[in-house]
Amino acid sequence: MITTTHGAVRRPVAVLAVSLVLVGCGGGVAATTPDQGPARTSVNGGTAAPPAPAPHVALSVAPQQLPGLGPKTWAKVPPKTRQAVVVTGRDKNSSISTAVLYERTAAGWQAGATWPTHNALRGWTGHHRAGDLRSPVGVYALTDAGGLRPDPGTSLPYNHSGGFSIGGTGFEGEPLAGSFDYVVAINYNRRAGTTPLDWTRPLGAGRGGGIWLHVDHGGPTQGCVSLRKKHMKELLRALDPDLDPVVVMGDAAALRR
Repeated sequence: MITTTHGAVRRPVAVLAVSLVLVGCGGGVAATTPDQGPARTSVNGGTAAPPAPAPHVALSVAPQQLPGLGPKTWAKVPPKTRQAVVVTGRDKNSSISTAVLYERTAAGWQAGATWPTHNALRGWTGHHRAGDLRSPVGVYALTDAGGLRPDPGTSLPYNHSGGFSIGGTGFEGEPLAGSFDYVVAINYNRRAGTTPLDWTRPLGAGRGGGIWLHVDHGGPTQGCVSLRKKHMKELLRALDPDLDPVVVMGDAAALRR
């Protein structure tokens, strides 16, 4: 039986508690030229005042758009989104990637922790097909979660079910048991607002589906993105539906377009 828990108590977003870094630009240095000589005489015979110090300008390093994204990718991020998991693949054919959770503040996008991740065995694709063993490149909403284990304290709707059981071995012979202890559905070819176990495929079965963020099993996935168990729990506790979270995922070259 699937039980659904809504409105879980929101937890502090610890991974996003980063300090705003300020860079001083030319603070307190008198403006000079290479051939500056002794103090000059003013037109009324007095000594001219030395040049005023250059102003101290504090510049925030927080970017105003998500780092590493080109104009086409950035245009797909909804204007209302204030939380984003950016998953950047090593290259188009690699199963190794990195995830960073960002939150948009008045100062710009602030980066949280960086997490090592796996993606699909054959890397990435801009046109995912069922069984191609590539993860879909794109920007997708994160609205629903679930898992074999009880809700760790997420604010997303969480579906605790035995349907998340899995066995067998992965591509490198690693056991898959526990991979779906915690999952977040990636809204690629699925119906938002339902359990991740809902197999409705709006684009048709041929375009694949069941693309999740889930617990890493130590090797490549079939199409999902996987994080270590402790990082999945951190992510679940951090994601806030009020911030309209998305995942931005793909190889670095694709994301720069």
